[in-house]
Amino acid sequence: MIQIMKTSLHPTDYRPVVFSDDVAGFAFLTQSTAPTNETIKWEDGNEYPLIKMHISSASHPYFTGEEKIIDTEGRVDRYKAKFAAAEARKDLLASKAKKAAAVKAKRANEDK
Repeated sequence: MIQIMKTSLHPTDYRPVVFSDDVAGFAFLTQSTAPTNETIKWEDGNEYPLIKMHISSASHPYFTGEEKIIDTEGRVDRYKAKFAAAEARKDLLASKAKKAAAVKAKRANEDK
């Protein structure tokens, strides 16, 4: 069985684009089709489209050897808050169950 490859599947509008990791102060020029409205003046004096990155090889712990939490969107804080809220609900339900058991035991003793 012969399969025919799809035509016009891959983009053809590659252009020079600067990718920048502002946190690490690292940028590089490469070819890309990524859309952007921002531009930057590069080292060669030309102006190129700019893509800003949160993490690059200059800031990623795997490449730097440093263990640190990189949290640009508050994910760690949201997780900690969610975990703390779950613990609070668990404690509240436990205290309610304990109170209900005490009331039930008190009524059982009064009925005797």
